[in-house]
Amino acid sequence: MDTGAIGLRIAATAFTPLVKRLFRQDGPGAGLAERPVRISALVSFTGEKRTLTERDLRRLADELVRRAEQSTGPHDPFSAAERTAVAEAVARTLHGLGTLDMDDAQAVGLGPERFAGLLRTRAPDACRGLSADGALLHDRLIDSASVHILHFFTQRSTFVPRTLVEQSRRIEEVIRLLTRTPGPAAEDHPFEAEYTASLVQLHDQLTIVGVDFTNSPDSWSLSATYLHLGVDVAGAGAGEDPGPGGPQPPIPVDQALARSERVLLRGMAGAGKTTLVQWLAVSAAAGRLSGELTGMRGRIPFVLPVRRFAGRDFPAPAEFLAAARHPLAGAEPNGWAVRVLKAGRGLLLIDGIDEAPADRREEIRRQLDRLLRMFPGNLWLVTSRPSAVRDNWLAAQSFTELSLAPMSREQVDRFIRIWHAASADDGGRDHARLPEYERKLLHSVRIIRELRRLATNPLLCGLICALNRDRNGILPRGRKALYKAALAMLLERRDPEREVDADGIVLEREAKERLLQKLAHWMLLNDRSEIDRATAVDILTGHLPAIPSAGGQGTAEELFDHLLHRTGLLRMPTPDSVDFVHRTFQDYLSAKEAVERHDFPFLVNNAHRPDWDEVIRMAISLARPDECARMIENLVSAKPGLRPAEAKYCKLLAAACLEHATEMSPEAREMVRQRTRFLVQPESVASARGLGWIGPIALELLPDPEGVPDRKALLLAATATGVRDDAAIDYLARLRSHPSLAVRAELAGAWRRFDTERYADEIIAHLNPAGLYFTVTDLGELAALRRLGGRARVKVAERLTPDELIDGLAAQPLTHLYLLVHDARRGLDWLAAFPRLTTLRLGHHVGPVHGVPAGITVEQDS
Repeated sequence: MDTGAIGLRIAATAFTPLVKRLFRQDGPGAGLAERPVRISALVSFTGEKRTLTERDLRRLADELVRRAEQSTGPHDPFSAAERTAVAEAVARTLHGLGTLDMDDAQAVGLGPERFAGLLRTRAPDACRGLSADGALLHDRLIDSASVHILHFFTQRSTFVPRTLVEQSRRIEEVIRLLTRTPGPAAEDHPFEAEYTASLVQLHDQLTIVGVDFTNSPDSWSLSATYLHLGVDVAGAGAGEDPGPGGPQPPIPVDQALARSERVLLRGMAGAGKTTLVQWLAVSAAAGRLSGELTGMRGRIPFVLPVRRFAGRDFPAPAEFLAAARHPLAGAEPNGWAVRVLKAGRGLLLIDGIDEAPADRREEIRRQLDRLLRMFPGNLWLVTSRPSAVRDNWLAAQSFTELSLAPMSREQVDRFIRIWHAASADDGGRDHARLPEYERKLLHSVRIIRELRRLATNPLLCGLICALNRDRNGILPRGRKALYKAALAMLLERRDPEREVDADGIVLEREAKERLLQKLAHWMLLNDRSEIDRATAVDILTGHLPAIPSAGGQGTAEELFDHLLHRTGLLRMPTPDSVDFVHRTFQDYLSAKEAVERHDFPFLVNNAHRPDWDEVIRMAISLARPDECARMIENLVSAKPGLRPAEAKYCKLLAAACLEHATEMSPEAREMVRQRTRFLVQPESVASARGLGWIGPIALELLPDPEGVPDRKALLLAATATGVRDDAAIDYLARLRSHPSLAVRAELAGAWRRFDTERYADEIIAHLNPAGLYFTVTDLGELAALRRLGGRARVKVAERLTPDELIDGLAAQPLTHLYLLVHDARRGLDWLAAFPRLTTLRLGHHVGPVHGVPAGITVEQDS
């Protein structure tokens, strides 16, 4: 059966009359109400005045399933037994309405998606024994029923529309969508086929940094080389007491996206935001989405890089292709994009809010809000650097906030293997040595602390791979050395070592670097990440008289073409625009130019802007000792006009910059410690975890952890576990005997950030296991935990196969298993391999499960 066809389109005919039967027509608050009414007082199958029996509820659910089947046509229907099982599951879930401890206003405030999720938690084992298709049908019916249930609440009470106007309007818009499904115009079909094919052609390419030698291909297949990353869910595990499960580790990005209609995704430079946008666009356009993302099939992607319209209004649907400078702009049928959005078929991928000027972002948000109201039912992904927009920036628009997590050890290893596999097809002359380079690098990343700290995102991993190859396995250490070596590879050695006659222009590395610095610095001054070609040529024209070694080689136009085609640092995403292959190169070169111009006041005056973080760090690493000291002193000194939060950020940034300063007097370092020591004393778990970005200096600013009360110990543990440096293990070892479950959970959940074996021996082995879930995120941690004898409670935070879990988990001790991720297509009958298992706990983003052996209780996070 095509369960993908069952959705909100059938709701108007299947649900409206049936949902009304779930609630009393004469219950408290019927008609007009002056205040909210508890849901348990409204349902018709509980209490003394019930009008619907348990048997009636079962018949109602059966009718829902029957009508759903009718809406999909006669193809591959369910068997009678399966239909009955699905109806029983729906009835059990709907029965949870009578147990909800909330009123109608609170329910409407949740919105349909969260309300449906709450219903599922009331019957977590409802789908036990169902096939994957049956479980999916159950979920879609509950999703659709939730829309109509909330609509019923808004219709019966004036309280909800008055106090929750925006949410009520959204539900009304969804209901209106259910009653009409505008079909595409006749000319839409051929254009959509051409458009989606063009998306694959345009975006199914991945440049793996550094693998761009002279005779190599320009790019590799994104579909073949894409690395699925993890995300941190905003607020997950950030409470004052994370509970026995501890802080929530990252979950696969595709699983998180599958459970949310609207997502704001944050990520540092190089974290993979744009690559994810490309992959989603290509996968949706080519119909390759599977697993949790099958719900995106049939969507029409619109890729909208903010940089293309950063200084203008957010484009109207009719302007989407033109704003993105898509080659087919102007060829689309009249009104096509509006028809796609009205039908709820759009997948809108808005990339790089941070690349709009800061004073334009709020206006973009307001314009985006209008589009969301006009066109409900579409899927939205908005990306940004972490601090370019405030927390909950799109919360009023029901966006879920996610953050791309730093790459795990297993992901770094996988990236290195992908990179070397791609290199085997380039034009290099060292293919026979690639396996040796790969082995050496995999070993180095595991044992060299500096490399582990750098290899946290795809960009830096790519640079490390490229330099390892270019230098025959001898790698630089530290961020400054890494970028300096990368520029040497690309600007100085790339062409001469490969005997390339580069268009007759011969430029020394210093001249190339200075020309690139001028472009980068202009972009920094003007808050731009992309400029048009003519402007770039004008910038070079203005600086050529001061760089005679370059001016004698050709015109500004010719030199621009040389930099574009021969350095590997610039690209033209469209025929009329130019940018750096990655923002981090732009940050490095602009910082270098600012330091050479002695623009230190300019840098300090902008240090409170979080999107300048990399520029400031780079400048500190490049400055002379006296310049560096003055700049850091200015960062920690009070500046007029800054808000308290901005002043605090500058001081913490100064502390973070200490590790980048090549030379600094002990007095200057102590001054920074004195002025920041009280800032590294967080008052909440969330703020404690947020201090890790300043690096190992945070450990020096923390007090002695021994003998402190429970709450203080938790805050210290949360701060230290956020420092991704093995130096933190020594500090955390002094907390490992603390009796508090919250402290132990914090330590058990931080394993993935440190060396596996050392953390296992110095932390995990010493934690009291009573009531504690031990988190595993890869096979290495699984093996280490088994070496320690296994544990009764284990949390699995990565997609591991049933065979890997059966082999890796110690079967006898295991009584509680917590799955944060799970492929809904897989049954859970393999849990029978654990004879003492009594409880299966499921993460919030896990969909319906089936095949759970008898005797195992299923619980799900709300």
